[in-house]
Amino acid sequence: QVQLIESGGGLVQAGGSLRLSCAASGRTANTAVMGWFRQAPGKERFLVTHISRSGGGTYYADSVKGRFTNSRDIGKNTVYLQMNSLKPEDTAVYYCAARPFTATEYVYWGQGTQVTVSS
Repeated sequence: QVQLIESGGGLVQAGGSLRLSCAASGRTANTAVMGWFRQAPGKERFLVTHISRSGGGTYYADSVKGRFTNSRDIGKNTVYLQMNSLKPEDTAVYYCAARPFTATEYVYWGQGTQVTVSS
């Protein structure tokens, strides 16, 4: 089993920055790929970014490219999402998720952290 604990959400003004963290514990061998999803009220949850254990193979949704940076500290079993130039449309609950490399869907999920960007 894997536990994912997110932190770092909050309220920020448009143009500001936040950094989210997600610490994994338990069977971290099953966290080869770690992703960040977000879900805004009334909208479907979607993948914002993911990163592999090696730090390569990083993906970003078009809506966050150039503004968000995903990084990973293998020694700490932690991933970070640096969010810059935040916009009101970035307001959502952000979820950390993890899966084994060979899995096609994310298996483990964090509890979510709220990010609110005011205009």
